[in-house]
Amino acid sequence: MIQYCAVHVIFEPRSPCTHALFTLPTYQQMARETLEELDWCLDQLETIQTHRSVSEMASNKFKRMLNRELSHLSEMSRSGNQVSEYISTTFLDKQNEVEIPSPTIREREKPMCHISGVKKLTHSSSLSNSALPRFGVKTEHEDALARELNDLNKWGLNIFRVAEFSNNRPLSCIMYAIFQERDLLKTFRIPVDTFVTYVMTLEDHYHANVAYHNSLHAADVTQSTHVLLSTPALDAVFTDLEILAALFAAAIHDVDHPGVSNQFLINTNSELALMYNDESVLENHHLAVGFKLLHEDNCDIFQNLTKRQRQSLRKLVIDMVLATDMSKHMSLLADLKTMVETKKVTSSGVLMLDHYTDRIQVLRNMVHCADLSNPTKPLAVYRQWTERIMQEFFRQGDKERERGMEISPMCDKHTASVEKSQVGFIDYIVHPLWETWGDLVHPDAQEILDTLEDNRDWYQSTIPQSPSPPPVDDDKDLNVCIDKFQFQLTLEESLQREQEDEDGKPTPNHVAQDCSHGEDECKKDEEEDIMAEEENEDIIEEEDEVAMEEENLEEELKSQLGGGPDKDRLSDTSPVEEEEDSSSQADDT
Repeated sequence: MIQYCAVHVIFEPRSPCTHALFTLPTYQQMARETLEELDWCLDQLETIQTHRSVSEMASNKFKRMLNRELSHLSEMSRSGNQVSEYISTTFLDKQNEVEIPSPTIREREKPMCHISGVKKLTHSSSLSNSALPRFGVKTEHEDALARELNDLNKWGLNIFRVAEFSNNRPLSCIMYAIFQERDLLKTFRIPVDTFVTYVMTLEDHYHANVAYHNSLHAADVTQSTHVLLSTPALDAVFTDLEILAALFAAAIHDVDHPGVSNQFLINTNSELALMYNDESVLENHHLAVGFKLLHEDNCDIFQNLTKRQRQSLRKLVIDMVLATDMSKHMSLLADLKTMVETKKVTSSGVLMLDHYTDRIQVLRNMVHCADLSNPTKPLAVYRQWTERIMQEFFRQGDKERERGMEISPMCDKHTASVEKSQVGFIDYIVHPLWETWGDLVHPDAQEILDTLEDNRDWYQSTIPQSPSPPPVDDDKDLNVCIDKFQFQLTLEESLQREQEDEDGKPTPNHVAQDCSHGEDECKKDEEEDIMAEEENEDIIEEEDEVAMEEENLEEELKSQLGGGPDKDRLSDTSPVEEEEDSSSQADDT
């Protein structure tokens, strides 16, 4: 299209009769006009809204590539199939077809306009009449908390220790510290007591009994967003209002989370799914609760914003929180990838984001990256997050099992592989996203990418190795056959087997060798062995008769000779010679 515009401008038809009359100044004037027209065409191309179709094409391409990789993963093992199914249903916007139960009478009576989850709490009275604590929360470990908050602007802050030292108020503490650090309270004239009242009320609406999606996760995402906003490649790119909106969106993005997925709420015909028409159910609910809490007593932290500022902030926040719906992941990744391919930077390496659509696109992906940042944190912190998310998944699986529903991927505690799930999660979701973000802000995210790869290698090394034991399994089956068809071998039978082995004949008792060929052959071998035993018994009886005759003959000789030299000769005969004689006679027989 650029070539078409350029050709259209430069080679615009002109009258041949006037061509010869052009002087040098005229040519110079025409050249200037042509350059101006060409610049206008380029500006039109940059501002024209074609990015949507391009990103959709990129998104479809990424989805096809991911589907191909997941199909290979699912064919490798049962656990690989679970990981593949989890990634596909969570991040590819695929809805499971299930039979939705009919709502009960009690559910029908609920008013649909009511925003559930909002509780009446009072924090303002205790704050207005006394001095505010140093970090916005009352704690007996203020010095220890101060040491942890020294890493407020660093990637990898240990939010678990912040929670420990802040009297289990990590979100209130982090929000207060960040707003003080960025001086947002002064910029937007937010009363300090109102701010503390709101963040404490907000934190109280996160469920403490939910293992992962609680105020600890909200604090972690908020602090991660704060660090990403400060990356050198984005220096002075965003306005103060956009920064305020990003931090507020991160803080409320999972408020009143019930600890189950969107698909679970849809499958169980929940009130929230009905209210939001199955579309980004939880994300819409988080937004509704977050904004509804602003109407509580002394909670309106945006009271001094102009009407236009409030409208702009609300639009920004809605856009960013809805982008945390994991089913929109591929579209976000495609948008980000498209931006990386066409990005413009200043001479100092700062991104040029002149238009609102570009800035909101980066902000959407920034909060999304912060939401998927656990694998990029130090391993000790990452492992704690993994344990929490798997605990939440397994609780949902238990609920599905109790209801007789199909258990969601990675939610069955009896079959899920934690290590394989994390390796697949990083390979197919987290690494592509963070690698693209790293390309956008290069080289600011290199340390984050290095940590991500190290964590991936660690989980890969902890995957339990499959037992290598065809031989062990064969031996086990062999023992089963031997236990099932075990025969006692007599001395004569063993001697006969040895002799037949020397002659190259098969041994009669070869059950242990041929049992693997099937039960029918084992039975056939059993019959042959029984027949062999009967033959051996006949031989033994004949040998006994021969021995009796020899004893009788010896007694007759003794009685006739009466103890002469023959007696000595007979007595000197060794047992081995007697055995050889008897065996030779048995062979003759």
